Amino acid sequence: MVHRVYNFNPGPATLPLDVLETAQSEFLDYRGTGMSIMESSHRSPEFDEINLAANSLLRELMGIPDGYQVLFLQGGASLQFAMVPMNFLQQGQFGDYVHTGTWSRKAIAEANIISRARVAGSSEEVKFTRIPGADEIEWDAGARYAHITSNNTIAGTQWHKFPDTGDVPLICDMSSDILARHIDVSQFGLIYAGAQKNLGPSGVTVVIIRDDLVEAGRDDIPTLMRYRTQAAKDSLFNTPNSFGIYFLRLYLDYVKKQGGLDAVQKLNHRKQELVYSAIDGSGGYYRGTVELGSRSWMNATIRMRDETLEKRFIAEAREQGLAGLKGHRSVGGIRVSMYNAMPLEGIQSLVGFMKEFMTNNG
Repeated sequence: MVHRVYNFNPGPATLPLDVLETAQSEFLDYRGTGMSIMESSHRSPEFDEINLAANSLLRELMGIPDGYQVLFLQGGASLQFAMVPMNFLQQGQFGDYVHTGTWSRKAIAEANIISRARVAGSSEEVKFTRIPGADEIEWDAGARYAHITSNNTIAGTQWHKFPDTGDVPLICDMSSDILARHIDVSQFGLIYAGAQKNLGPSGVTVVIIRDDLVEAGRDDIPTLMRYRTQAAKDSLFNTPNSFGIYFLRLYLDYVKKQGGLDAVQKLNHRKQELVYSAIDGSGGYYRGTVELGSRSWMNATIRMRDETLEKRFIAEAREQGLAGLKGHRSVGGIRVSMYNAMPLEGIQSLVGFMKEFMTNNG
């Protein structure tokens, strides 16, 4: 086998080796059909089984209750930034948004094209170093929905307790921490997530939407952009990302075999604990950029005393088989992305390197 590194890229992100090997073994001939699943009709019995199994597995693993639709769409979270207001906002209506960084800014911009986004709370004044407290958010009962971004890959912050928005449906961009911990799906009216961090390869977007919101969507928008259209056709109104859904099914099956969400959450807790302990125990050599109560389990953001040292760290880490540690171009520094498929051994190797680098470059 070719040499594999520990891949800390923020997305597309590392994938489980077992899943990659299964996809490789089935790539040319999917289960005796004589063709790849990439060549198979999305109307075939083989793909129908894949689509239904992926839907069922996600429901089981996340504990999705009755009364919700699970959709596998395209366009990433970026398209959902537009689909949400397109479906739920008439001209003059508004959605409430909590602004916690780059991705919420993009969602707000799209809503303002359709109608209006009202910023109910923001941490911009502290450079997105924390999630706003409950007393800093002013929800409006007249909003059609309330929108948050559960994990912020660039800023390195995460909601650890979701807000109570009363009768206003809570909508969440969960692209970077879906399936990473237990959540109560019934708290949300709609959850959406690009698959490329915790569910599979890029190109598939999971949407979990309550039935009443499916029906509440506007019918005077383009057909493909209506949640009602997608739900009525089990995500097969048009040709889906069939390979992406196939891979997502493999990934979900892998998670189930590992022990489900209990095992995933336990492992993710241990990984972030190791990384933040290494930061906090460095005597200031490594500095976390986020306030303690808002630290992300998925993306730890780090600064050092100067950019030259950070660049050396990133380059030497890559030589040691620790790839993708460069911070986002908008903020710089170092970013440790530790999604579900990052093994504990990868985190242990990183922590060992951090200690060695500090010793050699103190």
